[in-house]
Amino acid sequence: MIRTLLFATLAICLPVSVGAEEAPRPKSIWAAGNPGWVKPVDPFRIAGNVHFVGTEGLGIFLIAGEEGHILIDGGLPGFEDQVLDSIRELGFDPADVKVLLNTHAHFDHSGGLAYLKEVTGAEFWAMSEDVAQLEGGFYVGAEDNAAFNAPPVKVDRVLTDGEEIHLGGITLTARLTPGHSPGCTSWWTSIEEGGEALDLLIFCSATVAANRLVPPQYEGIVEDYRKTFRVTKDWQSDIFVANHPGFSNLMAERLKAEAGEPDAYRNTELFTRMMARLEDEFETALKNQTAEAGQ
Repeated sequence: MIRTLLFATLAICLPVSVGAEEAPRPKSIWAAGNPGWVKPVDPFRIAGNVHFVGTEGLGIFLIAGEEGHILIDGGLPGFEDQVLDSIRELGFDPADVKVLLNTHAHFDHSGGLAYLKEVTGAEFWAMSEDVAQLEGGFYVGAEDNAAFNAPPVKVDRVLTDGEEIHLGGITLTARLTPGHSPGCTSWWTSIEEGGEALDLLIFCSATVAANRLVPPQYEGIVEDYRKTFRVTKDWQSDIFVANHPGFSNLMAERLKAEAGEPDAYRNTELFTRMMARLEDEFETALKNQTAEAGQ
């Protein structure tokens, strides 16, 4: 997705208390070329204790608990107040966010994490393979491209594939689904809706986007993508969402839910179909990039 937007778009520490007055913060250069990434939408509950607090084009998720909340992803830098306002609009206090998580270390998903961490006082936990990029504020393989930078964010706890994290009654399982970034992390949780236990998946990504496969964006990228396609072959969730709402048709599902359609967010087969399409797109991109490189 980033590859298709790149050329059009490039033409273009003191603690802070929640709600404190401050000077306007610089906005990401990517906002003008990608208005959906910053277009506000009313926050809403998806199912159970999982809520959407992102924008039209960027999925950011609040998982609420009695002993504190977990926030997944931070959006673009300079637009974090939209996330904080959405949390408040749902009736929650940003100061009760105790853990920040990330799907992957790309600026459109990690760019707001440093500010959100500072404002909420939450700890930030991340997959080991993305720690260097998150703490360094760079896009792996494009370290010299300032347009891809994000504010560095300190990782308080390093996670590994399959590790469970717990906060009160919330349990999330971190699954490494690499390729889009080395530490691309998908999150599984079990929720209760209408007295029924449901499996909910927050998927990272498997698009090639701005990544180079040949020569490799990073060593092992081709093998990483193929690992992700292999690992996810048998994944089945009751509800599937992603860090770009369009991947799971989330906004269309929301309209169905608002119209009173039961189980509007139940999309058991959608993930399998998406992954099959993305695998085909990956193999096509690999073939084309190999030909372009003369290999």
